[in-house]
Amino acid sequence: MAKTKKETVDKKTESKAASIRSWQLTKQQKFVLGCLLILFSIALLVAFISFYVNGQWQTDQSAVSQIGDRDEVVQNWLGKFGAYLADLIVYRGFGLASFIIVRLFFLTGLFLALELSTKKLKNTWFWDIFAIIIVSILFGFFATSAPELGGTIGYELNLFLQDYIGKTGTLLTLLFGLIVYLIFKIKVSPEKIQSYFDSTKNEFKSELDSIKKPQIQEQEPESAYNLEEFAIEEDPELDNIHLKTDDSKFEINKEALKPTIDHPSEIELNPVLKPIQPAAQHITATPDEAFVIEKAEEEDIIEENLASRLVADFGLFDPTLDLSNYKFPTIDLLKEYSTGGITINQEELEENKNKIVDTLRNYKIEIAQIKATVGPSVTLYEIVPEAGIRISKIKSLEDDIALSLSALGIRIIAPIPGKGTIGIEVPNKTPTMVSMKSVIGAAKFQEAEMELPIALGKTISNETFVVDLAKMPHLLMAGATGQGKSVGLNAVLTSLLYKKHPAEVKFVLVDPKKVELTLFNKIERHYLAKLPDTEDAIITDNAKVVNTLNSLCTEMDNRYSLLKDAMVRNIKEYNEKFKSRKLNPEAGHRFLPYIVLVVDEFADLIMTAGKEVEVPIARLAQLARAIGIHLIIATQRPSVNVITGLIKANFPARIAFRVTSKIDSRTILDTQGADQLIGRGDLLYTNGNDVIRVQCAFIDTPEVEKITDFIGSQKAYATAYLLPEFVGEETGINLDMDISERDALFREAAEIIVNAQQGSASLLQRKLKLGYNRAGRLIDQLEAAGIVGPFEGSKARSVNILDLSALDQFFNNEQN
Repeated sequence: MAKTKKETVDKKTESKAASIRSWQLTKQQKFVLGCLLILFSIALLVAFISFYVNGQWQTDQSAVSQIGDRDEVVQNWLGKFGAYLADLIVYRGFGLASFIIVRLFFLTGLFLALELSTKKLKNTWFWDIFAIIIVSILFGFFATSAPELGGTIGYELNLFLQDYIGKTGTLLTLLFGLIVYLIFKIKVSPEKIQSYFDSTKNEFKSELDSIKKPQIQEQEPESAYNLEEFAIEEDPELDNIHLKTDDSKFEINKEALKPTIDHPSEIELNPVLKPIQPAAQHITATPDEAFVIEKAEEEDIIEENLASRLVADFGLFDPTLDLSNYKFPTIDLLKEYSTGGITINQEELEENKNKIVDTLRNYKIEIAQIKATVGPSVTLYEIVPEAGIRISKIKSLEDDIALSLSALGIRIIAPIPGKGTIGIEVPNKTPTMVSMKSVIGAAKFQEAEMELPIALGKTISNETFVVDLAKMPHLLMAGATGQGKSVGLNAVLTSLLYKKHPAEVKFVLVDPKKVELTLFNKIERHYLAKLPDTEDAIITDNAKVVNTLNSLCTEMDNRYSLLKDAMVRNIKEYNEKFKSRKLNPEAGHRFLPYIVLVVDEFADLIMTAGKEVEVPIARLAQLARAIGIHLIIATQRPSVNVITGLIKANFPARIAFRVTSKIDSRTILDTQGADQLIGRGDLLYTNGNDVIRVQCAFIDTPEVEKITDFIGSQKAYATAYLLPEFVGEETGINLDMDISERDALFREAAEIIVNAQQGSASLLQRKLKLGYNRAGRLIDQLEAAGIVGPFEGSKARSVNILDLSALDQFFNNEQN
């Protein structure tokens, strides 16, 4: 049945894609259509010019109504068809603004014929249509006596505006439209206007200086010139020489060049002689220098970079493009368990209130005010004691109040953070189940602008409780067996499936119980991540968990290298930079999805693998937040050897379901309270500050199955998201170990191991009174010889030889 559904969905998507491809134009069709539009724009131009040149808007107007008569003569250069187009578009349309329509058709044809990008063409269409409307109304406003200038549409729009906002309002509206067009289309700004006037002023000054400087040079005395420059011998040919300066361009004759002193003794060495300064002034005032200044202003213009041009041509990178037709699960896949919402039992509330007041009065504690807030499974009674009452006195009466109310367990919050009241949480006699449908459909979740939003359930005040996993950044869930941990994990995963696209988040699921998370196998190629060359994406074998965790550490290191090359601090900035096409995929950059590691039974991993699991998890918890790897760990045994100090230090966000003792509550939350929960999804959430009580949303196995079937029936990636391959460290065992290099106690150690049928280094230490290093080397040699099996974590090695006779035969075969 599932296969037939999948086949029908695939056929529908293929048919849709085929229909879309059938509507796309080929290269030849685009060229032909472009040429047609260009020729049509030329025809419109001829008809519009003829309409105004020959005054045809008057002569041909009567002929247009009789266009079907072949004997009717028109003066339009394009004939009756041109007269009809001109009358329709110009006279009855937009007037002179109709010439912009010619430009639009011409550009559209040009873009189609040359196969240019149509993004700029869309912008041109928008602003040209905007200009057509504004120009048409302008002519209709100022040229009311010439209807051919503004057209019928411009004239009528002008009258329409004047009827409502008057002439002044119409004029102001038109001016505003012109300002908008100048700013956004022509890019006119105050800075450009100021720079234009500054450049005009500089040009005027340079021209003025070039006019003044020749006059200054002419007025300078001849004595200002250096004598050595004019000490030229008299030559008959000197009559034909004319010396010219660059600026003054005046001639100097021979007589002016003769020395004025006959004898050197007559030369008066007077330091009054001034150096020639006009040349220095001339350097800054040449036309070439003015051109260089203009060129310097052009250098300030920043060219469009490659990234912005790529974004303009192709748009932002879309990571969801591979699965662009992916559809998120619909809310109707979830079941509604309660229709009427929370039922308020007035009698129960009144009875509990009276019992609380009477119990406190028995201990001489008076109450100034009491208020009740009804939640799905718990009612919060807020009390304000009279002045002078100590809070610790009320806190010590927790068991007495529980006895008077005959309640399963109450919890006193003294005081409530942020309020001047004391809270007493009392379980309802008929709790209301919180369905996952009501939580997913809540506006608080649907409109949540979070990276990884999680809808856990509803608080005591019946508000949907939504948190961001990316800001936690890791989550620890603990509680006794059967109190709702697995349902809580399903609620977390379902929240992400309803909110995030397969390209944006990937799950690494570890399920030692092998039955809790198996339903998510159906979405392997959509949402799951796994190691290469592994069959199942959901890890159920504890031996493979170590490799997966180390592979995630390798992925973390690789991602940090990418962030370093991109010069960003976290995955959000990196992905935004990649979407803006500022990172080159050829350099190894790629879009990075979030990775969520979910471990359903952490205590079992610690028991079997110990430090091999704790170390990579602690490393991921310390470092992986910035690169988008987040951990969710669940355990039913909240003991200190499972939830160690190293784990707790890196998991500030914790969820505690019901536990059996106050010690377990302190182990999880560092405070009491989890031992007073009522079970069935009742939880306490803390993120390092306040403790919030939440009723976890319930989602059943059939609902999860419907969601995974819906997602799994859609088009998926070729494989699951592949993590980096992890190659474990060498164990130091040389399988080709030489017999001569064996320890002297090798045979004796082999006999001890075969007798005990237990391969461990500690056994050899005790029996042979050896140190740990020598006993470890003996175990390695025994493994190389094939007597004992490989290392299996905390378990003892298997022994491959059953008895001493078989061992003797083994040594005899080696000697032969």
